Amino acid sequence: QVQLVESGGCLFQPGGSLRLSCVVSGLTFRNYVMGWFRRAPGKEREFVERISYNRLATYYADSVKGRFTISRDNAKNTVFMQMNSLKPEDTAVYYCNVVTLGYWGQGTQVTVSS
Repeated sequence: QVQLVESGGCLFQPGGSLRLSCVVSGLTFRNYVMGWFRRAPGKEREFVERISYNRLATYYADSVKGRFTISRDNAKNTVFMQMNSLKPEDTAVYYCNVVTLGYWGQGTQVTVSS
C-alpha cells in the first residue's frame, strides 16, 4: 500500500520561510519523479514543482521560481520543499505526488498572513 505523508504546514508571516516534508512508503521511492502541488481556497489544484528520481532535474511553476526549492533524500524516502519569501498568495493546502503513478498525500495546510 502506497502512502505519502506530508508535514510542516502552519501559519507563517509574509516573507518567512518553511520546509515541507513528504515521507513515502510502499514503493521504490528512488525510481520515481516526485512533485508538489497546491490548492488555494476556491481554486483548482495546481502544479508547484517536481524533481527527477536522481535529483538532477527540477522544474518549477513561474509563481514560485526563485523562492521555492525541491529536494529529495532517496535514503529516507522523503521529498522536501523549501519555501522562502512567503507571500499571502502561497496560502494553500500542499500535496506531494508520485508523478507517474498518481498517488497523493493528504495534504498539509500552509497559511501566510500577518
